[in-house]
Amino acid sequence: MKILAVETSTMLGGVAVADDLNGLIAEVRLNIKSTHSERLMTEIDHVLKQSGLEISDIDAFALTIGPGSFTGLRIGLSTVKGFSYATGKPIVSVPTLEALAWNFYYCRYPVCTMLDARKEEVYAALFRWESERFVRLIDEVSVNADKLLEKIRVKLENTIDQEIIFTGEGALLYKDKIVEVMKGKAVFPPLEKMIPSPANVASMGIQKVLRGEFSEPVSLIPYYIRRSEAEIKRDA
Repeated sequence: MKILAVETSTMLGGVAVADDLNGLIAEVRLNIKSTHSERLMTEIDHVLKQSGLEISDIDAFALTIGPGSFTGLRIGLSTVKGFSYATGKPIVSVPTLEALAWNFYYCRYPVCTMLDARKEEVYAALFRWESERFVRLIDEVSVNADKLLEKIRVKLENTIDQEIIFTGEGALLYKDKIVEVMKGKAVFPPLEKMIPSPANVASMGIQKVLRGEFSEPVSLIPYYIRRSEAEIKRDA
């Protein structure tokens, strides 16, 4: 079974192709100052050609569903929906912050994933690796960084002596604040581990396909957590 995975929740998006027997076949990431609408189809075409595949060879499509960039998520979802309608193949959706946490599977410490939500907030969640999967200690939220750190302190008050991994663009943005509050308990991984990986999306997507956890294309929408600026202005 072959799966095509799309990640467009951050500026550094990408595409991956994998199968359930051989794992990752190909992956491309691109961090340039252009929108996903300008480069996503080119990336998909490149990955398929380098893999010696046609879109008809793909058995399912996976994508990060959010939270993240409002525009990026819409572009990724519309692209995957188009492929699904054209080929009749199913879609599985993957939470963005969990896909980011999968950079640290088997980690003994809690993993806090953070993306910049603008307006002095972050999209964040707290995970712990248990029984071959990540479980949520704090569900996805859009929150001020100070409030997030207080939530983590309360949640881990009996184990606060252990280190906590902070990852994602939000962790970089508020690194000084995190260090100030968490003291020596905050750990920051290398930059290449600070972004959601299309390969992780593909791997998680394969697991969801094997469990039959498909998304209905017609009703599938991005997981924004909070309303967009356009919606707020419309209802004002």
